[in-house]
Amino acid sequence: MIDLAKLTVASARKALDAKEFTARALTDAYLKEIDERDGELHAYLEVWHESARAEADAADERIAAGNSQPLTGIPLAIKDNILIKGRIASAASKMLSNYRASYDAAVIEKLKAQGAVFLGRANMDEFAHGSSTENSAFGPSKNPHDLSRVPGGSSGGSAAAVAGNLALAALGSDTGGSIRQPAALTGLVGLKPTYGAVSRFGLIAMGSSLDQIGPLAKTTEDAKIIFDQIRGYDARDSMSLPEGKIRATVPSPKVIGVPREFLKKGVDADVLERFEETLGRLKKAGYEIRDVDMPSLPYGLAVYYIIMPAEVSTNLARFDGIRYGHSVPADTIQEVYTLSRGQGFGPEARRRILLGTFVLSAGYADAYYRKARAVRSVIRKEFEDVLKTVDVIVTPSTPTPAFKFGEKTADPLAMYAADIFTVPVNLAGVPSASVPSGTVVRDGKALPVGFQIMGGWGNEETVFSVAAQAEQITL
Repeated sequence: MIDLAKLTVASARKALDAKEFTARALTDAYLKEIDERDGELHAYLEVWHESARAEADAADERIAAGNSQPLTGIPLAIKDNILIKGRIASAASKMLSNYRASYDAAVIEKLKAQGAVFLGRANMDEFAHGSSTENSAFGPSKNPHDLSRVPGGSSGGSAAAVAGNLALAALGSDTGGSIRQPAALTGLVGLKPTYGAVSRFGLIAMGSSLDQIGPLAKTTEDAKIIFDQIRGYDARDSMSLPEGKIRATVPSPKVIGVPREFLKKGVDADVLERFEETLGRLKKAGYEIRDVDMPSLPYGLAVYYIIMPAEVSTNLARFDGIRYGHSVPADTIQEVYTLSRGQGFGPEARRRILLGTFVLSAGYADAYYRKARAVRSVIRKEFEDVLKTVDVIVTPSTPTPAFKFGEKTADPLAMYAADIFTVPVNLAGVPSASVPSGTVVRDGKALPVGFQIMGGWGNEETVFSVAAQAEQITL
């Protein structure tokens, strides 16, 4: 019997190639687990039993022929905003509940070429708007560590699937922390790559200058395996980075920067304690810990929640009830727009559209949007300057462990504050990973928290190096 709880992508690769079990047996084990447990976790919006088994059989043929690659036969969950040809890609919204993709996303093309197995489409916050999956039009996913608590978001379904052993790994998207935050809250490793390192072609856009696709996995090694297979230049993405620009490695990273002033407010005491414990162990392992001054970081959240809604309002303008998506017949075109968008979009999507339209409107763009862009440039320069003096910058991934359902829904600002440590990374475009950093106790249950590692632009290898060390220390 395959022990799904202990299995990793790396160990599954070895076992598959050694014929210890087949890709079909592995896929069947996950499908069985999904059938038995996803009713309570709701990690998936749709499970593809037949096609997953067919993909597994094809993977077994490749393995038998000696043609396996790193992800051949590996069962994955795919976030519902990443297009797979012929499959519904709803972005967890009623607006796109019947939309079938007419082409594959670039990352899906790469995974298909590897012979990966697609188990199904993972739940998420509608159009990636949220930090809890409570904004999914089809109901929230639940945290496998405590079903009364959120798995994070917006890639909450992807995180719940991997943490709940309903997938070996998953793809998510990260606009302001939507991979790293759910990874932290469910005890996983999550990577937000350098902006442009992974093609966004075929990703339903939220904030185009912020979005990145990345992996959620059980270990740093697994996250690196997946990243290495999905990264690379793509001419169809105008911001895709040429190959030579994304391997700026630090051979032996030894200096870790800590923006301590940024950590003084809003972090639960025991979360900060776990962070300091991990930091202390890294110091014992030979790293130099150096305090760094990053005075612009506290402004990151405000800047993000101006720039991101502005881009959301632009990207979601295409869903008008005319071209495609949810459409409500009416007597006038204005009524079609109003009814279709009013019914198709959930409350959080409407909130962000309205906010974005406001900050871009005449008379307010100078006061808000252009100032936010100017501060973004300052934040980006600050990262650049500090990362010349240290190899990585670290913070907690989130200020709290997973919160209970309904705890923050009545106060959007409290929900937005859950992203305080993650959003500056997207504004700067640098890579960042969250790795497990122990647990804290809430209501008698041990809940995971994360340790965030931020590297220089194009410097994923250094992030992986420190992440692997931090992960071993925490185990």
